[in-house]
Amino acid sequence: MRKRSGFTLMEMILVVVIIGLLAALVLPRVVGWGKKARVVATSAQIASFKTALGGFERACGRFPTTGEGLLALVSRPPGLPSDAEWERFLDESTVPKDAWAREFIYRCPGSINTDGYDLLSAGYDGQEGTDDDIGNSIRR
Repeated sequence: MRKRSGFTLMEMILVVVIIGLLAALVLPRVVGWGKKARVVATSAQIASFKTALGGFERACGRFPTTGEGLLALVSRPPGLPSDAEWERFLDESTVPKDAWAREFIYRCPGSINTDGYDLLSAGYDGQEGTDDDIGNSIRR
């Protein structure tokens, strides 16, 4: 009598089911890490903007206007007085985007921080005013 080598159909199905169960348990955690990493990266970029905005305020006596936006941190805004000690306040040549490749929302004066500025990322859903927003102007 000849001995067969290999796996039976039941053994193969069992292996596929086990792999599926493991994937169902592990995949949500891995995806959650990616989301958390994007939130951390976006929060770090906002902290960098806050430092740069503080430098702009010290040099120019005010924060950039809403119209000037965050671009004022990388290129001198037109109409800025010649005696303003403007310099490039970010190392980048363009304004960085959030971790979802969207522009940050900047308003000065802010609608929430009326004596300063609102600065935020709309988060992973891209909608301002939802629970996933990240920034200094979050209404909870």
